[in-house]
Amino acid sequence: MSVLAERYVSRMDFDSYEDFYRNFQVNVPDNFNFAYDVMDELAEDTPAERALLWCDEKGAEAEFTYADLKRLSDKAANVLLDAGVRRGSPVMLILQRRWEYWPILLALHKIGAIAIPATHLLTAKDMVYRCTAADVEAIICVDDEKVMERVDETEARLERAPHADEGCSLKLKFFVRSVHTPADTDVAGRAAEAYAGLDGEKGDAAPGSGYSPWLDFKALLEKAPPDFIRPAQVNTNEDIMLLYFTSGTTGMPKMVQHNFAYPLGHILTAKYWQRVIPGGLHLTVAETGWAKAAWGKIYGQWLCGTGVFVYDFDRFDPAAMLKIISRYKITTFCAPPTIYRFFIKEDMSGYDFSALKNCTVAGEPLNPEIYERFREGTGIKLRECYGQTELTVTVCTFPWLEPKPGSMGKPSPGYDIDLLRDDGTSCGMGEEGQIVVRTDKRTPAGMFGGYYRDRELTNSVWRNNIYYTGDVAWRDEDGYLWFVGRSDDVIKSSGYRIGPFEVESALHEHPAVLECAITSIPDPDRGAVVKATVVLAKGWTASDTLKKELQDHVKKITAPYKYPRIVEFVGELPKTISGKIRRVQIREEDGVN
Repeated sequence: MSVLAERYVSRMDFDSYEDFYRNFQVNVPDNFNFAYDVMDELAEDTPAERALLWCDEKGAEAEFTYADLKRLSDKAANVLLDAGVRRGSPVMLILQRRWEYWPILLALHKIGAIAIPATHLLTAKDMVYRCTAADVEAIICVDDEKVMERVDETEARLERAPHADEGCSLKLKFFVRSVHTPADTDVAGRAAEAYAGLDGEKGDAAPGSGYSPWLDFKALLEKAPPDFIRPAQVNTNEDIMLLYFTSGTTGMPKMVQHNFAYPLGHILTAKYWQRVIPGGLHLTVAETGWAKAAWGKIYGQWLCGTGVFVYDFDRFDPAAMLKIISRYKITTFCAPPTIYRFFIKEDMSGYDFSALKNCTVAGEPLNPEIYERFREGTGIKLRECYGQTELTVTVCTFPWLEPKPGSMGKPSPGYDIDLLRDDGTSCGMGEEGQIVVRTDKRTPAGMFGGYYRDRELTNSVWRNNIYYTGDVAWRDEDGYLWFVGRSDDVIKSSGYRIGPFEVESALHEHPAVLECAITSIPDPDRGAVVKATVVLAKGWTASDTLKKELQDHVKKITAPYKYPRIVEFVGELPKTISGKIRRVQIREEDGVN
């Protein structure tokens, strides 16, 4: 079993967290390219080793060795080059959890193009913004007619945009057939008909009117030559490899750029947080349009010798996912707290977790009740982590640390972390402050290179060698960091600062609460009051009596001034595709900016 991570780090084994923090270091060679230097080498050294195991909720299954992925990525690179994709070409990928994402992404790396992963939930307006901001030249998407129609609509809007006289940047449109789509189905034709039939907003848009035709990527892949020769100069380490559009609470999505050295930053993720097992199977619950896929579904995992498992589903079903973990003998697993919250509501005694060794959680702080219930059901201690699309694993409950449920853990090696007050001075123990990364002495491996084409925005968060994350936390007497919330999420009421997660954690200890989100509502007397948006567990009914019971419960669990003065019961909470609760949407629906 090849663990190529060994050649890129100072050493792999450490005696303690302190030893690890002081001495772990990533060594980045010149002109590193993950597709060639890791994947193609694994294909040569261990060609028959399982690299990717994919299945979907309808029962389809596919397994790929490292040799398979080299062959498929070489063929995909030939398809893309023949179509005109070149070094530096921005290409958007809307592939959900289709297995084709992996060889296509590797192909883009082999060419030196810029990959822009995106979710299938983007509207045409979203796509237009992204295509314009990044000069997207090609889109490769699933064969979902609604997605394809939105891509067509995007192309039409781009043609009518003010820059249209310079030529539309979107030149290529590929669709990838599902394993469930019959080969003789004219998906592109149906999409073209739907496109032509849309309202007059598109002007003269119609098949054959000059717009890009749809290309069947799988058909082209089958016919493509199997060999691809590595160009003499594919990339430098500073070239952009990935662009992620990440949304904040205000303004348009930011373009986070990562260079070709980025994958090496995720050795830390896979080896020391997820603790993947050589020869095992790792499952991270993330759609490929989200940056968490880069954390858990490709780079660090293959560098550390574990297979990547992909479960392709449209709607999350906790029982179905538990069956998948049991059936396929998943060895390591990573998901947001929401997933675990649903897991513990199931009868976990009915599943086989004998192969499962390590489980991790990120996205939001973990409620102690979830931690304990999951440990009782599996024997595994969940380990938390903090990071951003702009960063890699930044703060983590590493193997040498005893988990404190709700705490992120301690800083990662390479990250010089501080908590700052509003005046820029460092916080004391127990004092809340903004998490910052000091980069005057070193820049962590995998840290972003700034926001693409936006130096002003970059300088607003990364100045004087300090990167301001916008997140608030506090440090306890053991050096563990505890997340309070986004600086925009922290509620200021009657002179108090209230972090949403502490109140949410208190509510989750009540058996009636399945999920909840804490936000604020403006108040003329207090400035703001706490609001709880609650999804009830099975068997519970919304009532004024239950509302009062929940309020009293919070008063007993945490400081009384933090209790939610407003409680709203809802059927479900708004979430991102990755499962994170969208508090910003709740605030918007309440008319709070």
